Amino acid sequence: MPRLTLALLALALAACSTTPAADAPSQRYDLLIRNGTVYDGSGAAPLRVDVAVNGDRIAALLPAGSAASAAQVLDAQGRAVSPGFINVLSWAVDSLIADGRGMGDTKQGVTLEIFGEGWSMGPLNARMKADAIRQQGDIRYPIEWTTLGEYLDHLVKRGVTPNVASFVGATTVRIHELGEDDVKPDAAQLARMQDLVRAAMAEGALGVGSSLIYPPAAFADSAELVALAQAAAESGGGYVAHMRSEADRFLEALDETIAIARATGQRAEAYHLKAAGEKNWPKMAQAIARIDAARAEGLPVGANMYAYTAGATGLTAALPPWVQAGGHAAMVARLKDPAIRTRVVAEMRDPHVDWENLRLLAGADDRVLLIDFRNEALKPLTGRTLEDVARERGASPEETVLDLIVEDDSRVGAAYFLMSEENVELGLKQPWTSLGSDAESSAPEGVFLKSSTHPRAYGNVARFLGHYVRERGLMPLEQGIHRLTGLPAANWKLQDRGCLQPGCFADIVVFDPATIADHATYAKPQQYATGVAHVFVNGVQVLRDGEHTGATPGRVVRGPGWRGSDEL
Repeated sequence: MPRLTLALLALALAACSTTPAADAPSQRYDLLIRNGTVYDGSGAAPLRVDVAVNGDRIAALLPAGSAASAAQVLDAQGRAVSPGFINVLSWAVDSLIADGRGMGDTKQGVTLEIFGEGWSMGPLNARMKADAIRQQGDIRYPIEWTTLGEYLDHLVKRGVTPNVASFVGATTVRIHELGEDDVKPDAAQLARMQDLVRAAMAEGALGVGSSLIYPPAAFADSAELVALAQAAAESGGGYVAHMRSEADRFLEALDETIAIARATGQRAEAYHLKAAGEKNWPKMAQAIARIDAARAEGLPVGANMYAYTAGATGLTAALPPWVQAGGHAAMVARLKDPAIRTRVVAEMRDPHVDWENLRLLAGADDRVLLIDFRNEALKPLTGRTLEDVARERGASPEETVLDLIVEDDSRVGAAYFLMSEENVELGLKQPWTSLGSDAESSAPEGVFLKSSTHPRAYGNVARFLGHYVRERGLMPLEQGIHRLTGLPAANWKLQDRGCLQPGCFADIVVFDPATIADHATYAKPQQYATGVAHVFVNGVQVLRDGEHTGATPGRVVRGPGWRGSDEL
């Protein structure tokens, strides 16, 4: 090998190394973080080094006590210093429009929100825009974009604290071309759907995201999903799924996800891995064994989770898919028909139907918590159980579900207690599990006080690091940090993110591993986590001594198919 090539190789390896750079007393940086225990995001043991930043990048890791100087010197006071945390399943698509600070997540050290579970904020057509505006709840806004890339750019132009990224939604692509009925695409329609995926990938999408228990996504067959995932795979994009079942057909649904990885050669991941319903709890270990077997085969598969035993979605998750075909307005019209209501109620009570009834999986109606209404007259029911509301109304739980959906003219947000604590721990222990809140990022103020939420919106990261890593000892801290940083960055090909090494973007969290904790509960979910002292996004401080600075330096993080310029 020529000497010049060897020299360049040596320089490249040195730039990627976490070994502290030699002391350079003449060097001056924009930011120097001293006296911290530095975790680089790789899962390696921490280092006692100083972190130097210039502009939006990590410039160097210097020996502790280096003579280097900086315009800003931050004393970490022995706290952990790590890459910014990545929320791989975020629903902050609306909340960041209402409040770009993303307070609930920023206070936990989240510096990147990834969207796209089935639905994405583009591509849209005129019909989809009109329907989306009709269904807006407390947060209302004009839709000033058409494509997914335009939406992400729109957020950044408005000003957001976290970085943002997204999958393109398989549901969104389907609605764009097929509407919301139970139909199969013909060859020309499927080709157009694939082209929409390719266009989204060129705009920076990370891959395709699906959400298969919800109509109209539930009407898609495996061949359709493979076709969309293959279109994303052409430029290196992956596939992530809220699987067709997380209960009675959990293992079969997982097999479908693994098969898509096999068909595309790219990553496939299960959203919020869970075994829902007590009778299905033994399947969690079996699912993990299947993922391990697929990984041993060489397939890039894995999962993400939230650190709670309850999920949250709509009361519509207790309804059969056929009554939801055609979209929300068509569903509400059907639910006003007495004959259709009779049929729906009968199916809602039948434990042997071939669709996922989350209400029955919860096991009891006191395990269904109502958390989000649009109708002001119904908002006083927020925080009450379905059992309680049905008793008060003198109606059956099934009739109450239908009445609330019609009266609120929405899906009605609800939390369902579905999982066992043992399975939550089992899933979080797996080295291929990353973390996603499956929630918005809001603040206990303003428009956000009009509804409730799931505690994961304010505590998912802090609960993972505080309860499961520190108190339960599921893994060493360096591995816990890796799950929140380097792992998802590598999984989804996020260049120079999730790492704390020279050349990486300066997304940095300074937190106290001994005190980081969640405080949000199901009764009082809108409570901030504590323990995170400082947060930087692209080199700009957004949290100082636990308080937001008002800065909104967030950028769009692009996927592997990105073609374009980041100049806005």
